[in-house]
Formats: sequence, structure tokens, C-alpha cells
Amino acid sequence: MTNCIYFTIKIDSNRKRLQKEELENDDLSIFDIENALLIGKIFERQKDENSDEWKYLVGGKTLDESDIIVVVKLSLTDKLVIITVYRQEFEEYEN
Repeated sequence: MTNCIYFTIKIDSNRKRLQKEELENDDLSIFDIENALLIGKIFERQKDENSDEWKYLVGGKTLDESDIIVVVKLSLTDKLVIITVYRQEFEEYEN
């Protein structure tokens, strides 16, 4: 049996244009984010002080092997919500 990961990316429609511009400014695409999420690792978990929701920092690689960090949370309907993405080297922690 093959292990499969299924996820849905939720994009805030009010920020969709701005998010696309931010990705283009950082020379990133949705495919870079997808690659980082599929092969990356959660290396930090943080609790939001206002909402008490957990957010996760996922360190991964873009398609051109650059390091990026994707900050995500799970919505109430179990959708993966991308909070932000940025280029930064990260240390992989052994669990």
C-alpha cells in the first residue's frame, strides 16, 4: 500500500492578488510551496496567543533546491491554510 498525502490549500480571496505579487517578488510559485510541503519537515510548532490555534513552520526545498519556510495551520474543516512563505535557511531537527 502506498502512503498518500492529500491536502487542500485555502487562499484568502481578499488577499489573493497581493499574495501572488508577494510570491512573484520572492521568485516563488505555488509549485515551490507544494514541493516544500510534500518533502519538507515540520521543525517548529507555535501557539497563537490570540486564537489559541497551532501554527507549524515547515522547512522544505523549492523546485530549484532553495530553502524556504512555509508557515501553515489547519482550519476547522481540516484544510491546510498557508499563512506565509519566506526564503530562509533552516536547520533540520532530528525527532
